[in-house]
Amino acid sequence: MARTGILIEIENGAVKETSLGVMTAAAGHQIYALVQADDVPSVKDKLSEYGADNIVGIKASGDVSKSPDLEAQVLAAVIKEYDLEAFLGTASTTGKDLFARLAAILDEPLVSDCVQVNIAEKTVKKSHFSGKTFATLKVNSPLLLCTLRPNSIEPAAAPAPGNLMVFTANVADPGLIKIVETKKAGSGMLDLTEAPIVITGGRAIKAAENYKMLEACAKKIGAAVGASRAAVDAGFAPHSMQVGQTGKTVSPRLYIACGVSGAVQHFAGMKTSKVIVAINEDKDAPIFSKCDYGIVGDIFEVVPVLTEKL
Repeated sequence: MARTGILIEIENGAVKETSLGVMTAAAGHQIYALVQADDVPSVKDKLSEYGADNIVGIKASGDVSKSPDLEAQVLAAVIKEYDLEAFLGTASTTGKDLFARLAAILDEPLVSDCVQVNIAEKTVKKSHFSGKTFATLKVNSPLLLCTLRPNSIEPAAAPAPGNLMVFTANVADPGLIKIVETKKAGSGMLDLTEAPIVITGGRAIKAAENYKMLEACAKKIGAAVGASRAAVDAGFAPHSMQVGQTGKTVSPRLYIACGVSGAVQHFAGMKTSKVIVAINEDKDAPIFSKCDYGIVGDIFEVVPVLTEKL
C-alpha cells in the first residue's frame, strides 16, 4: 500500500464531497488526510468514514489561510515528513493553485484535472484534444502528484481508523502573496465546477433576466447555473458562468442543457457528466446525439413545468 496524502478542502465546517471522491480514488492505500489543524475536530468522523487511516492537522507559525505560498511550503514539509509516495487533491480553484506551487517547490511533475488515477502503477487518465479522446499517462517520478476533476469519482464509504496526528511545519512564509479578502459570487450559490447538478442556458435563453427561470429550477434540485459561450457572447451571462472549452469544465452527476445547441466546444466542457438531459426545440440540434435523455420543446414551456413537478 502506497502512503498517500490527500488535501482535504473544508467549506462551512464540512468536508467537500469532491474531497471525499478523491479519498475514494485512493482506496486500498494508506491514506493521510491533510486538514488545517483548527478544522480537525469537526471533520474527524467524516474522514474516518471515507477511508482516512491518519488525519493530520497541519500548522505553521504564520497564517496558512492567508498565504498560499506558506500553505504550499507546509504541504511540501508534510510530504517529506511522512515520506508520501502520492499526493492528491481536487482540481478546484484552491487545488490548482496550491498543487502548482507545490510542484515548483518539490521540482516534481504535476498532472492536473485527471478523471482516474492508479496509484500503484503511477498512471492517470485525462482528456485531450477538447475531450475528443482520453490519454493514460505514466508518471516516472518518486512522487505521484495530481489533481482530480471534481465529481469524476463517486465517493464511497470505507471506514478506517482515523488516527489523529498534528504536524507543525518549521517553514517561513516567503511573503510574496497575502490574501486580504475573498469575495464569493453570491450567498447560497454553488461552485459551478463542483456542483453535483448543473443546469445551463444557451442562446435560446434570449435575455439575462430569463436565467431566473433556471435559477428557480436549480434551487429545487441543489444545482448550479451555467451558460453556453453563445449566451455569454450575447451578454446574457458573465464569463464566470460559461461551460465549455473556453470556459469551465464540469463533471456533475446530472447536466441539464436548456436551449444549448451542443457544439463540440461546449461538449468538451461537460462530456464527462454522468447523465446529460437536453431540452431544445430544434429536433436536429447536435446536443440530441450526445445526451442520455432529450426533450424536443420550448425551454420557456418545459422548464417551468419541470420546476413545478420538482
